[in-house]
Amino acid sequence: MEYIYAALLMHSAGKEITEEGINSVLESAGVEVNESRVKALIAALEDVDIEEAIASAAFAAPAASASSSSEPTEEAAEEAAEEEEEEDESEESGMAGLGALFG
Repeated sequence: MEYIYAALLMHSAGKEITEEGINSVLESAGVEVNESRVKALIAALEDVDIEEAIASAAFAAPAASASSSSEPTEEAAEEAAEEEEEEDESEESGMAGLGALFG
């Protein structure tokens, strides 16, 4: 991921994404640079419009989270109520035991 982050950092700074630039960013971050990975990244990004890729990723993320977050089901609500009830009963019995110490 560091390699992609380095490329995104260079892009956001308005710099051309080059092998030397990626190496420099990674070395500055204390990452041991793998030259073949840098070359592969540069080759992979050759025909990519980074702005378009970011925009499409930003659009897809909210849609994915919206579809995964649905209203709690009735069954989940019942389970939560049962757990709360059990906690209340446990607290009450604990308080009764505590009262016996001072009785």
